[in-house]
Amino acid sequence: MRPISFVCCAARTHVFNTLRFETKMFRSARQPNRNFAGSRQFGTPSKKEVVSRINVLVLNAGVRSVKYGLFSIASRPAGHDWLQKDSFLLSSGFIDHVGDGDAPSIVTAHVLGRSTVSYTAPKRIKDSGAAFVEIVSLLTDPKQGPISSMKDIAVVGHRVVHGGPMSKAMVIDAKVMDQIRKSTGLAPLHNPANILGIEAAQRELGHAAHVAVFDTAFHQTMPPESYTYAIPKELVATHGIRKYGFHGNSYKFVLQEVADELGRRESELNAIICYLGKGSSMACIERGKCVDTSMGMTPLEGMVMDTRCGDIDPGILLYLSDTLGLSPPELDELLNKRSGIAGMCGLSDMRDVEKAAIAGNEDALLAEQVYVQRVREYLGSYLVRLNGEVDALVFTGGIGENSARIRQQICEGLQRFGISIDPQKNARDLSSDREISTAQSFSKVLVIRAHDELSIALQSVGAVAESLPLTGTVALQSAAQ
Repeated sequence: MRPISFVCCAARTHVFNTLRFETKMFRSARQPNRNFAGSRQFGTPSKKEVVSRINVLVLNAGVRSVKYGLFSIASRPAGHDWLQKDSFLLSSGFIDHVGDGDAPSIVTAHVLGRSTVSYTAPKRIKDSGAAFVEIVSLLTDPKQGPISSMKDIAVVGHRVVHGGPMSKAMVIDAKVMDQIRKSTGLAPLHNPANILGIEAAQRELGHAAHVAVFDTAFHQTMPPESYTYAIPKELVATHGIRKYGFHGNSYKFVLQEVADELGRRESELNAIICYLGKGSSMACIERGKCVDTSMGMTPLEGMVMDTRCGDIDPGILLYLSDTLGLSPPELDELLNKRSGIAGMCGLSDMRDVEKAAIAGNEDALLAEQVYVQRVREYLGSYLVRLNGEVDALVFTGGIGENSARIRQQICEGLQRFGISIDPQKNARDLSSDREISTAQSFSKVLVIRAHDELSIALQSVGAVAESLPLTGTVALQSAAQ
């Protein structure tokens, strides 16, 4: 059966198939099939139950790398919902060192059931737009590609870091693009790369529906006391100055996984989620809703990161501007690209920092300690916010998932707060059992791998469904026509 493509608004006069689905989409089953965790397949659908499948391409255009995932998403007749457990990854990959000086661009691609391909691009890939062109050739390669034509893709979901006031995934039109551009000043490292990726994808896949899925949307449930800055309110009203938060797609997916792990509804859960990676943040979840997060109006606020400073006394910026004559662009470059862990010890990868710290490098040890201390400060704040009633403390992100040393240091001495981890569980392979807490721990401590791409794919399908005002239904046209 060929994939099914969404009919875009401009093509509504075409003849539709009679197959229609109600727009109550993205009430998905919560549990990915862990038997396929290694290959990141999320389940095998029953042929008797599946009505149709569509291919959804997810594009995550970052600052120095571009990731992608091609998903096959299924629907069952009962409820006509797009189901997470019946969705699986056809292909995934990433292009590293995009626009990274003179460094050669490294392309890595994996097709389900086949070997991983990795090679150095013949020419340096200058930006996320050029990276998308390379992705197109990978997906349609006669020998390695999972699809024969880009027309087999119905929907493209784009991760967009900052969406300003956008509170959910949106089908991209002129107004949505305008809002993304307006938000560029709030995410100067990320949004420009996101925009280039969107523009390139729209050129190459003009037939597909394109959806922006915002990192900031998950945090729109924060109350005013959490997102308000103590500056003149007229500035807030005029310029939209407030805390927005980021990594929302990861938090959304991880919260679903926590609910499933504990056998609870999301609306019942209090959780503290630590997304620890190159960019690090934390989220405080009360009754299934985000009530606070560490990143702010921009991804610069909060914890220490690889090259970002995190929380800093604003007076330091005034001092540097006055004494060194640094301009706003120079301050931006200093705080976003030359600070953080790299600024303290010259290393930006936490794996390298840990090795250096263990070997006795004092700068690396201090950087590690500062990083951990900042996490613990936010952890303490959120424990108080939740009155000590925390169902789960969760680690995710590259560092959170892979560094037992960092997890151990963060949780050191928290037994009196109801948080205790088992050193042996913490050090083992966590692919099958994600709990690292002791039997005596009041709060479950979990390590959960985030699948941002699947979350983006499902949200994208739901957004397309909602955008087509066909009396509560979505008409679909077969790609075979």
